[in-house]
Amino acid sequence: MNAAAYPEDLKYHPEHDWARVEGDEAVFGITWYAQDALGEVVFYEPPAVGTTVDKDKPYTELESVKAVSEIFAPLSGEIVAVNEALGDAPEAINSDPYGEGWLVRIKVNDPSELDALMDSAAYQAMLDG
Repeated sequence: MNAAAYPEDLKYHPEHDWARVEGDEAVFGITWYAQDALGEVVFYEPPAVGTTVDKDKPYTELESVKAVSEIFAPLSGEIVAVNEALGDAPEAINSDPYGEGWLVRIKVNDPSELDALMDSAAYQAMLDG
């Protein structure tokens, strides 16, 4: 993915994470902006299925050629799936941050937390400062 993109169907967290809500579950990943700022992602160790994540708190780390960065949960819930494929191909986070580069899927605890997240236009406005 060469150009900045912020899909309309996602909700965005100020720490540059996204959530795609599907019923009572949500998929998490990092935004195009975040992967671009990190540079080439070289390692991702997913948290364990069954782990509880809390909105606004770090739940894992990504290692890039530049740094190790904490990844923040846009919503609270229990991890029900992790993207195991990233263990062998972490570069998918850079090449397809909204598709093959997803990080975890959670069962959402509190759907009202969605109200605090930004839509695509608000996230892009935040980036533009």
